[in-house]
Amino acid sequence: MISNHLHNIKGLIIDMDGVLWHDTVPLGDLPAIFDRIQASGLKVILATNNATRTIDEYHQKLRGFGVALEDWQVINSAQAAGMFLQEQYPNGAKVFVVGQPSLKATLADLGFTITADDDMTAEVVVGSLDYTVTYEKLKHASLLIQAGCDFVGTNPDVTLPTPLGFIPGAGTIIGALEIASGKSAKIVGKPAPVLYEVALKRLQLAPGETLAVGDRLETDIAGAQAAGMHTALVLSGASTRAQAEAFQPPPEIIAQDLTELIFE
Repeated sequence: MISNHLHNIKGLIIDMDGVLWHDTVPLGDLPAIFDRIQASGLKVILATNNATRTIDEYHQKLRGFGVALEDWQVINSAQAAGMFLQEQYPNGAKVFVVGQPSLKATLADLGFTITADDDMTAEVVVGSLDYTVTYEKLKHASLLIQAGCDFVGTNPDVTLPTPLGFIPGAGTIIGALEIASGKSAKIVGKPAPVLYEVALKRLQLAPGETLAVGDRLETDIAGAQAAGMHTALVLSGASTRAQAEAFQPPPEIIAQDLTELIFE
């Protein structure tokens, strides 16, 4: 299906949630899909807005589905947040995180000090999807932002697809902090360019040689279009065909799922 529409594609940047899986349920025969990608001579990297796992944890999940990739072939918005903060704070900083332990671990590994819920010395607040979010945590983060802390959000996705349906995503929590503090977050995940820029650099490809595959128009597709890449939307996640056809400009390819995109 790719070659029927595009003739100069040398690499794929593939989203995960809603494209490869719904939480613990794979979307298609993932080993066969990645074998076909490799046999086609295409380079591949996975780039997700989801900051709830470390890169090692993503590799563990992929291996559980029968897919083995190299370390460089996975990047997420937790890494993007850390890279952005390293540019802003080259000597490190104190960071209060509303997010999962994996996000805290990623930022700590990149040289940042993670502060506690009762510590007002943080210089930055990072908001993300947090499965144990509490009112007290939101209150503390909001007060820090109002006191002058920089405010970074990992990604704007308001929902996350699961086998049961859509659940609140990072954008829901970041939105709550924006409302409470009166300040807007600096978003580093898609549609911001950081993830795609890192992915292209790792692939060693130009935007025009690369196809971005995602399930969400306002993040995956909009970000890829802004970066000058080709785009494919799969309908196995957030966005519908009607939404895709109304989107301007629309994705170049619309496929039911990754299986159809790769095999047909």
